[in-house]
Amino acid sequence: MPVSDQDRSRDFYVNVLGFDLVRDAQMQPDLRWVQVAPPGGQTSLTLVTWFESMPAGSLRGLVLETDDLDGDLAEFTARGAEAPGGVQEQPWGRYFTLTDPDGNGLVVQETRARRPG
Repeated sequence: MPVSDQDRSRDFYVNVLGFDLVRDAQMQPDLRWVQVAPPGGQTSLTLVTWFESMPAGSLRGLVLETDDLDGDLAEFTARGAEAPGGVQEQPWGRYFTLTDPDGNGLVVQETRARRPG
């Protein structure tokens, strides 16, 4: 996840979105590894500042799947996140969007169960 300020981004993902801090370690004098993960998730994000080809705020459409869309929306907004469009309904499920402090775009979605084919 390309960010401009690792401390600010770590605080957003941990304190606002409720992610777990997996690792925060200095690897080299100018290289810090900050890794966060959704609780119970099967993946993690590394908050990076060192890729010229990935400017801060350039990531769009990262999807986070949830089983409690309304609960997550209430929790995130109570902690300071903004979801300007609110919950959107689609034939496949529901979602809302938000951005991190750098403008990276996140989609939080709750997918309806698929019917057996």
